[in-house]
Amino acid sequence: MCSRSSAVLCHSSCAVSDLDPSHVSSTEDAYRRHRGRIYRFFRSRLASHDDAEDLTQRVFLDAVTALSGTKSPPDSMLGWLYTVAQRRLVDEIRRRNRTAHVTGDVTYSPRETTYGHEVAATLAEALARLPESQRCVVVLRLLRGVPFTEIGAELGISEAAAKMRFARGIGAVREFLIQAGLGVEDEHPE
Repeated sequence: MCSRSSAVLCHSSCAVSDLDPSHVSSTEDAYRRHRGRIYRFFRSRLASHDDAEDLTQRVFLDAVTALSGTKSPPDSMLGWLYTVAQRRLVDEIRRRNRTAHVTGDVTYSPRETTYGHEVAATLAEALARLPESQRCVVVLRLLRGVPFTEIGAELGISEAAAKMRFARGIGAVREFLIQAGLGVEDEHPE
């Protein structure tokens, strides 16, 4: 019977029949030692505890699977796990962006306001002042990480038009932040 903390490892080791027992053991040890760090990596970037927990388990499942085909574990297990975690996070964000509906609404959770309430409120006000066509592009690009090609396709505009709306929108946001005393004027204007 598996303990709760190593359930994902037991499940994955039952699913893959030809795992080297030493790799399972080293991965179980890594799970016990580094699970908290990998979880905190996800938790600091995601609003949901459940999502952070799921991605943490996927990282260790990936570790068991990847290490089954190698002769020895990586030199820095924690560094390797962080690399896997970062890739899993990028995959999750891309998956969410593909399924998200473009609304142009900007909402902030407490996790997203790491720069303080005043800055977050000023930024929200700056974004709210943008025309919807620019706001959608800025939100999709900066807050959700969507590539310009996908933004253009989603909004029914060209990639070049998406880039232009972004440039104009981000310029307006920058000017608003400067006027509010939160931005830094460019020392080398073009």
